[in-house]
Amino acid sequence: MQSELSAGLRHRTVEAPAGRLHLVEQGAGPLVLLVHGFPESWYSWRRQLPALAAAGYRAVALDVRGYGRSSRPAAADAYRMLDLAEDNVAVVRALGEESAVVVGHDWGSNIAAASALLHPEVFRAVALLSVPYAPPGGPRPTDVFGHIGGPEQEFYVSYFQEPGRAEAEMEPDVRGWLAGFYAALSADTMPAADEPDPHFVARGGRLRDRFPAGVLPAWLSEDDLDVYAGEFERTGMTGALNRYRNMDRDWADLARYDGAPVRQPSLFIGGALDASTTWMADAIDAFPATLPALTASHLLDGCGHWIQQERPDEVNRLLTDWLGELA
Repeated sequence: MQSELSAGLRHRTVEAPAGRLHLVEQGAGPLVLLVHGFPESWYSWRRQLPALAAAGYRAVALDVRGYGRSSRPAAADAYRMLDLAEDNVAVVRALGEESAVVVGHDWGSNIAAASALLHPEVFRAVALLSVPYAPPGGPRPTDVFGHIGGPEQEFYVSYFQEPGRAEAEMEPDVRGWLAGFYAALSADTMPAADEPDPHFVARGGRLRDRFPAGVLPAWLSEDDLDVYAGEFERTGMTGALNRYRNMDRDWADLARYDGAPVRQPSLFIGGALDASTTWMADAIDAFPATLPALTASHLLDGCGHWIQQERPDEVNRLLTDWLGELA
């Protein structure tokens, strides 16, 4: 199956503020830039690249800075949202294009939204998967996350923010940790509602203590897991985790955009069983104000967090239908 998926893919690197960004490209036509989340890589779009190419688009999936074969700056503050948006602009320019549609999943959804907000002259439309748009502003993020969970447990974002702490859990067994994390947020393997929530760490414990053990979700083969694990075993986890360590910097950097809507044509697709859509239901309800040019918002029944991998055919159809409607 991997050989079938890799047919027609073109790998390249381009110069960007990060230093070097690795891209995987398929097809010809209007540019669609695909931005992954944590802890993934370009490979999370393996089912979208051929579908978009077949529909007449130049589909390009990148390794975000800190991931895969892209550069991994040493400084933690090199992973702020402003820098990631500039990376996306650099990709469009390096590919010889003036504009692109940007599509993001998980952290990639936030990066895609910020890219559209900061550079509307480049990103003519934006599709957000799993994580809905919430405009900049509000309380300082670390203050909010520090109060989630109470005295007995800690929210995963706070756990990820302390340098070295999460790495000490993940890096001795990258493959096992990734398998558990992917399973914990997938519809067919996630813990039941009455079991401990895998988004929290018991005081003195590990995040993986609440992951399912010995099971892979249906969308993830052993070979797929090998691809993800091989990349993170080579690079380590710090580049990926540094995204969480810049949330207060982002809050300050984007303060001038407090409450700002994204005005380009937009699309949202989420999983009905994903905590990102249930916890952020208010953000979805606010779309008429925050995404005034929203074309459609879809919640896929029985779907978890890894939406374009759990439900590739449905996501591909929604994406290509939406792209076809853009002027």
